[in-house]
Amino acid sequence: MSKRIVLSSLVAVAAVGGITAGGLAVASAATEPTVEHASARYTAPTGDRDGSLSFTADVSDDSGVRDLKVLAWPLSSQLDPTAEELRDVESAKCVSVSDETARCTYTLTVTKADAAELATGAWQVSVLATGEDGDTVFVGDAARFEVGR
Repeated sequence: MSKRIVLSSLVAVAAVGGITAGGLAVASAATEPTVEHASARYTAPTGDRDGSLSFTADVSDDSGVRDLKVLAWPLSSQLDPTAEELRDVESAKCVSVSDETARCTYTLTVTKADAAELATGAWQVSVLATGEDGDTVFVGDAARFEVGR
């Protein structure tokens, strides 16, 4: 994961504080966005090749999908970000697959220098999905992955 993402994400999270995590897919009303089929994968750099972090999810809303904000963080940090904090992090690239659904993918390049500074162990991905009508849904625990050396 790029240092700029980790550092900017940690600064945003530290500035506001933490709260409890949500479920894998959230849909409390028909008008709120839903996040489904979320998965994350970390690949460590090897030899002269960079590694990567990738996160993919299907996001749906009756008005269409505007945005999906993504934050990956080590569980050992106990950051536990909130929906408000995710408003200021980077967005996934979302491609419409229908009028109401988009496949959203977030990918970061991980250099050897980046990997050396990452906490090992379990990491969690939190997301904030926004529909075209402005409705949002926060998923605190959208996916998990392991960072090893």
